[in-house]
Amino acid sequence: MAAKLSPPARAAEPLDAAFRVAQRGRVRCSACGTAIELSSGERVGFRDECAHCRADLHSCRNCAHHDPGAYNACREPGAERVSDRERANRCDWFTPAATAAQPKDDRASARSALDALFAPKRR
Repeated sequence: MAAKLSPPARAAEPLDAAFRVAQRGRVRCSACGTAIELSSGERVGFRDECAHCRADLHSCRNCAHHDPGAYNACREPGAERVSDRERANRCDWFTPAATAAQPKDDRASARSALDALFAPKRR
């Protein structure tokens, strides 16, 4: 007599379904600081860009795990190394940060450094 075969195990919930709750609400662009609203169930895609400055949204600088002081600049130990943290990547650990990294203001910091360098010395 042949053994009964059981039906195949049901596949686990898709990976992107796990991120739906974490990605609800608002995403802030790390390049210009513009707030982007996400509707319920919507997530940040690999190719999504900021409508204001066209910067990539699915980047390390917009991720909750991004930490420049951590090993590999990421708090997620299973994440692969990403060389350019401002460009889009296909990291499966991406979760939008509640507040993105502050936009770079190189002009202001360079100006203040120059002012400090060439300021008259006080006696």
